[in-house]
Amino acid sequence: MGEAYGFFDCRATKEAIEAELPTIRRLVETPSGLELSLTEGMDNVRGDSKLVSLAREAGESGIKYMLKANYPDADNNTTADELAGILNQAYQSPLYKKGEEFKGTIVYEEKGDYIFRE
Repeated sequence: MGEAYGFFDCRATKEAIEAELPTIRRLVETPSGLELSLTEGMDNVRGDSKLVSLAREAGESGIKYMLKANYPDADNNTTADELAGILNQAYQSPLYKKGEEFKGTIVYEEKGDYIFRE
């Protein structure tokens, strides 16, 4: 089971992001088995201590959201690639104003450490 986490900032509300996700998924042709869950506020992130620590750091740098991806038929790296496509398309969506800066990163676990996707 692949897992990856996208930390990103967006001025849109959680409800607006969740409403836009089906369109984004369709545009990037996300596999139907990929599950997404959105968390607002880095203090609300749950998981192992390393993930919570990453979320805290992200929150301190102004990041507001975490999008978790689970992909039963893939490894963590492949899941991170799918999540990257979603966040890239989100930036092209009505969630962001033209010229607005995208602030975010994707991480996944590999051999007990979290890797930042380039």
